[in-house]
Amino acid sequence: MKRRVVITGIGTINPIGHNLEEAWDNCKKGVCGIDFNKQIDITDFKVKMAGEVKDYDPADYLDKKEARKMDRYTQFGIIAAREAIKDSGIDIEKEDPYRCGTIVSSGIGGLITITEQTARGMSRGYEKISPFFIPMSISNMCSGEIAIDTGFKGVCECIVTACASGNNSLGESFHKIRDGYQDVMLTGGAEGCICPMGLGGFTVMQALSTSQDPNRASIPFDAERSGFVMGEGAGILILEELEHAKARGAKIYGEVVGYGASCDAYHITAPDPTGAGAAGCMKMAVEDAGISTDDIDYINAHGTSTHLNDAGETKAIKTVFGDHAYELMVSSTKSMTGHLMGAAAAIEAIFTTMALKDGFVPATINYKTPDPECDLDIVPNEGRKADIRYALSNALGFGGHNASVVFKKWED
Repeated sequence: MKRRVVITGIGTINPIGHNLEEAWDNCKKGVCGIDFNKQIDITDFKVKMAGEVKDYDPADYLDKKEARKMDRYTQFGIIAAREAIKDSGIDIEKEDPYRCGTIVSSGIGGLITITEQTARGMSRGYEKISPFFIPMSISNMCSGEIAIDTGFKGVCECIVTACASGNNSLGESFHKIRDGYQDVMLTGGAEGCICPMGLGGFTVMQALSTSQDPNRASIPFDAERSGFVMGEGAGILILEELEHAKARGAKIYGEVVGYGASCDAYHITAPDPTGAGAAGCMKMAVEDAGISTDDIDYINAHGTSTHLNDAGETKAIKTVFGDHAYELMVSSTKSMTGHLMGAAAAIEAIFTTMALKDGFVPATINYKTPDPECDLDIVPNEGRKADIRYALSNALGFGGHNASVVFKKWED
């Protein structure tokens, strides 16, 4: 018999909040976290908008010495992980540490460190760069730092599948517990790559919105969408085997019940316009959950605000759900946060879990112009009270990576 897996702790820092309470409250209110980029001089950049963590000072959360040895993305991951651990109430001293694992993703890793140290090497010589350059820049270090910080000695991995990374990390963690390999998993994603190289790299790909209006930049499913907005932050969830959670009297936010992953095998950046790969992973996730497609009440869509993604994802949903697609609520919280890439799905998993818990579906904000290609119920502009039981969250990444996770409202 497969073991049940529940969510017992949540932590986040993202463009609409420095913790779970603040972020979820702003999500319900439909607060836009998009604004003019303040981290870098954007005078000569076509792209002006970003989803930045507001008023962020690492000294508010971390010892100055430890913060200096961490890239921005790792700082975010540690902050969210500490909140999640505290929220869960788990005490590693009372656990078998080898049954407690860590899988935290990052799509890009320490890009800020890479660019800063490259500049230093070019000006001062490459043997004068920071001795922390390598550990600060590699994508797995956030997961490693979190394991060191928590004392979790089980599996420790970083799944890098571009913008699907967060869901792959969450799904693999779910299976680790369900199939008996671990009892507790700390999982999610962290990203912090809003820097000249990051902004320039996505700009020359023509992937980013060039809107000068914060309220018309990240506009998923809107006919006037023109690209995504880079975001930053982290989302961490504590997953736990049900009986283990009950035995220690843990509070339970919700349940993870299904996971599917696939590849488009189509193009290095463009999604398959038919949506076949995305449809495949959604179908797998629903089947893994042992439910019918008609049981899904809400989808937190990948919804990046690019033409190809939103149209293709809509086709995929129709392929999988048939007539039920028009009864579903489908929203994109990237309209509020922007696209956090490797951390995106982790943040969206948190919002999906809270939507089930509170019976409230977040909106796709700043929606104005309907697109006939995206004709589902996208919960435009205002969130909606709804008694939902099952929800699915999608994540689709460069390279054709697709991952979907099914969540269930907590019912003992």
